Amino acid sequence: MACVRVFFEQDKELLTVFWQEPRADQICTELDDGVILIKDSRSGEPIGIELLAYRPGDDRFDSVHVDVGGLKRDVQPSART
Repeated sequence: MACVRVFFEQDKELLTVFWQEPRADQICTELDDGVILIKDSRSGEPIGIELLAYRPGDDRFDSVHVDVGGLKRDVQPSART
């Protein structure tokens, strides 16, 4: 079973999500304003993503698409308070 690791550093407003183990030799590429793709430096395979200036309720997560075993499911964010 796959393991997803999520780290939230509230004081730095930094959210990091890994769907593979972090690497000592990983590289990062900024995709968009504050969205960083983390890749294995040897294979170039994406292993995680990082969001800068993240706060709970961030509109960059209005909808998240999750592919599991070939099935596509839309996950909607929880109600904001």
